Amino acid sequence: MIGIDWGTTRLRAYRLAPDGAVLARRETPRGVLGIEPGGFPDTVRATVGDWIAEGESLVLICGMAGSRLGWVDTPYLPCPASLDGLAAAAVAVPFDGAVVRIVPGLSCRDRHGVPEVMRGEETQMLGAALGEDATTICLPGSHSKWASMAGGEVTGFTTHLTGEAFAALSGHTILGRMMDAAAPHHPGGFARGVARARQGGGLLHHLFGLRATSLFNEIGEAEAASFLSGLLIGHEVAAALEEGVAPPVILIGAEMLTAHYGTALDAFGVPHRSAAPDAAAQGLYRIAQRLA
Repeated sequence: MIGIDWGTTRLRAYRLAPDGAVLARRETPRGVLGIEPGGFPDTVRATVGDWIAEGESLVLICGMAGSRLGWVDTPYLPCPASLDGLAAAAVAVPFDGAVVRIVPGLSCRDRHGVPEVMRGEETQMLGAALGEDATTICLPGSHSKWASMAGGEVTGFTTHLTGEAFAALSGHTILGRMMDAAAPHHPGGFARGVARARQGGGLLHHLFGLRATSLFNEIGEAEAASFLSGLLIGHEVAAALEEGVAPPVILIGAEMLTAHYGTALDAFGVPHRSAAPDAAAQGLYRIAQRLA
């Protein structure tokens, strides 16, 4: 089979053996935002058409291909959600030469009744942590997710706009004028930011504190971006802990980013571990095993 994790800006494709082993991987910058209307079938052929020609007859897709911006708008599956539920709700789309189905995303509501949604992360989570007891999973990114799993189901999750907030604050506010956003990661500055997040006063007050600290020459341009990153991630971790976590927290994502989250979790005294590679591929394989 072929598994595709189709994000907003990138497409990752996997050719999987009958036992789920990854035989080959491909990645392109053809995320859904770069696909013109009606162009999704052609993009699939351009990316994995040779695998289909060689005999792969099933293409299972997760992620933003199932959004309003994607191939077809697939309804969200409410939590709690399992592999069986995702398989049953997968939507078939017309495609010559193979069976193509799109896995739905998930929805839930936070403890105040505000809706939450995800697309793609559910497949990674079920690929990384299926079969474990009550588990907390963190998926860092532009819109970081903190999710709970129990009994083979995703029971709920929250979203934090951390990565996008960093980009906006460092690129489009007065904070950006006192930092070198292209400077290499500064471990000391990051640690200072996380430590500040653990103090009272709130994020908005802490953000201006970074500006004032710069005015008094108590932080340099090469350190300030890492401080901001640590501050935002620290506040995110604090909010997740307020909701409650079941350690060790499982981190899924790019190695450098999960390392930063691991450092922040260490500062809060929370055990953690990283998921095995290709979590999305394993999740897609497990869903495919349950397709009718």
